Amino acid sequence: MQAKTLTYLATTILSIGVSGFGSNVAFADPDPNSMVNQFELTAGKFEGFRRSGAKGVCASGEFVGSPEGRNISSSSAFSGNAIPVIVRFSVGGANPKAADNTKSQRNLALQFNLPNNEVWQMGNISAPVFGAATPEQLFGRLQSLQPDPTTKTADPAKVKAFADANPAVLLQGQYFASKAVPASYASTNYWGVHGFGFTNARNEKVWGKWIFEPVDGVQTLSDEEAKSKGPNFLFDDLRQRVASGKASFNFNIEIAQAGDVLDNATIPLPDGRKKITLGVLKVVSVAPDSTGPCLNITFDPNIMPKGVEGAPDPMLRARTVPYAISLGRRMTEGSKQ
Repeated sequence: MQAKTLTYLATTILSIGVSGFGSNVAFADPDPNSMVNQFELTAGKFEGFRRSGAKGVCASGEFVGSPEGRNISSSSAFSGNAIPVIVRFSVGGANPKAADNTKSQRNLALQFNLPNNEVWQMGNISAPVFGAATPEQLFGRLQSLQPDPTTKTADPAKVKAFADANPAVLLQGQYFASKAVPASYASTNYWGVHGFGFTNARNEKVWGKWIFEPVDGVQTLSDEEAKSKGPNFLFDDLRQRVASGKASFNFNIEIAQAGDVLDNATIPLPDGRKKITLGVLKVVSVAPDSTGPCLNITFDPNIMPKGVEGAPDPMLRARTVPYAISLGRRMTEGSKQ
């Protein structure tokens, strides 16, 4: 199964399109191997771990689609039947010992196991924007942040020069800095950040950006509370909430209007867009640390079922091959969680 997945990811060529929103962007991606190498040079190489979102835990869940979901998409995900979901929660970054009590990224990665061997993978993050608009911009940002081998820190002049020329790379960090530390993996919002289209049985199409919102509401910690929690509280907290049935999310789609930008993940939809709840995701169990079914899943957001498609966002399209390369390296090193 893992070998088939890796081959599929490495060889699939995606062709996506959308009309009426944003613009079509011409771009030439950095070499995928160079992209993964740059992640390692900038963030450090921790053998066997994911090059991003290294500190994580597997879980299992079920998703039940809503009538509103069935109305906008023919995907079997919205049938109303319980769909098994493989879940992975993680902290952003390449360090498997990253602290849980900081104002940093949280991730909610999902694989919906649909009927007839269809799968739907997602990589959702706890910010409404991604850290770069294009693969080239992401690559340049990583290069600017690469530590000097002597000082072990990035050159402030290089960091500033690149950010001054590419202010969009600062937006995500500014968002995290403005928010309190999440109280739990189960109590923060997770955005898909890219634009996606949904087509129903009548061939009617709706475009938008989605967000997973905790059913029990967003909960945060004060600086003092976060400090007292310590750097490793998230896994135990998640297990407690799942055991008490307090780990569920509404899968919501914000509907785009003509002129909204869907091909740039650093630009969220304007406030006030109509929101539709497509269903509810419930986390029902958490695997022991370092194990579980999510270990060698890439959670490539380009893997979508019939009835769902991605916008022509260069950052979305560019994820598949680097993800496959990273998985290949991890499996060779001995995958770790």
